[in-house]
Amino acid sequence: MAIVIERVGTTQDRLGESPVWSARDGLLYWVDSLAGILHRLDPATGLRADFAVPAPVGSFALCHDGGAILALRDGFFRYDFAARTCSPIAAIGVEHPDLRLNDGKVDRQGRFVAGTMHMNLPPGEAPLGGLYRLARDGRVTQLAADIVTANGPCFSPDGRILYLADSPRQVIWRFDYGDQATGRRVFADLAPLGTAPDGATVDAEGHLWTALVRSGEVARFDPTGRLVLRLRMPVTYPTSLSFGGPALDVLYVTSISKSHRLTAPEPEAGGLFAITGLGVTGIAEPLAAA
Repeated sequence: MAIVIERVGTTQDRLGESPVWSARDGLLYWVDSLAGILHRLDPATGLRADFAVPAPVGSFALCHDGGAILALRDGFFRYDFAARTCSPIAAIGVEHPDLRLNDGKVDRQGRFVAGTMHMNLPPGEAPLGGLYRLARDGRVTQLAADIVTANGPCFSPDGRILYLADSPRQVIWRFDYGDQATGRRVFADLAPLGTAPDGATVDAEGHLWTALVRSGEVARFDPTGRLVLRLRMPVTYPTSLSFGGPALDVLYVTSISKSHRLTAPEPEAGGLFAITGLGVTGIAEPLAAA
């Protein structure tokens, strides 16, 4: 089967991020981080609903109770789709005008894990923040530090490995994951490829997929960190990706039209894209228990 990349709908996000497929209701969710819009799409009918959320929103997770958890500037918030309201859950305990929560994902135990980005970091200074986990009881634990821009947290099929990218450093790390995240080591160094990793997911074969935001591509790495596929996208700045569709065999990809630092030249930039014909399937994303 040939690989096909198609645009889905007509949305044009400033900074499209955090696509999440809901296997429970067959809907795709994603956000425009800078505009503060959470999209909900039924790919079968094309019907879409948009929800206003506080901006910037780094990422979000769908919950068992039908709501969502948002990773906002300095903490986690609960979003009620029916009431269209947002209420605080917990802060990460670090406040700085150039620090905010960024990408996140739910682990196999139903806990939301999200990392920060430290913008305008002076040379030689250590970044603030790091990687944080929201437990079911609302407590927040810091799992890692020394991260400039956390992107693409995702988990091996058995949940025992955590992958995490630091985009400015052009690296994807691998952690041993359980009650803590330990044994950080390099999984993939993208500097030789001349690009940087952004959002990521893991497929049913345990391979990691990531958006190569600086080269207009998506890539697949095997569990040893070996690059096995590099696929050109029709836009300059793809940002994140997630498997979806009834068979979890469609790779949905978000993109940038105009963020704080990047402006894409293509008219379809900022759009949502669907990749079919890859011959692999994803894993249903867990719902957050918090």
